[in-house]
Amino acid sequence: MNWYCIHTKPSKETLSQRYLGETLGLETYFPKLREVKRIRRVRREVTSPLFPRYLFCRFDSSASFRAVRYAPDVLGVISFGGTPTIVGDDLIEELRRWAGESLDVVTIRPGLQPGDHVEIVAGPMRGLQAVILHGMRDSERVAVLLTAINFSARAILDRSQLERAG
Repeated sequence: MNWYCIHTKPSKETLSQRYLGETLGLETYFPKLREVKRIRRVRREVTSPLFPRYLFCRFDSSASFRAVRYAPDVLGVISFGGTPTIVGDDLIEELRRWAGESLDVVTIRPGLQPGDHVEIVAGPMRGLQAVILHGMRDSERVAVLLTAINFSARAILDRSQLERAG
């Protein structure tokens, strides 16, 4: 039995995974990505597919290929030259280690570092440019140096109020 990459209809990855796993009894792997996004000026944690429209399935191609290929919401099995392409076990294991096996979710955190130039995108100082001085004990807060015409000030802001400038 080998791993294969399955191409699904848009936003049907979960339904395909459920069908392949529960109905056909095959092992599937569908990694997701959790990241913090700003939606209408509100910071939200959003979970979406790591590989939109794709998931991985382990099966014996001689016995289950047609059942997988013609499963509901599946467009096909990724192939090269008409032959289904095998995904290495090491790649799946690396993804599982990276994502964490319990939830299969990769979490991306904002990568602002001291010295980065940022723009304040929320709050009363919106639109001002600043430089990150250092992170605070609360991992979501940073100290920034604001520079305006002949004036410099230090402020402590939430990371969600900042975006990398440029």
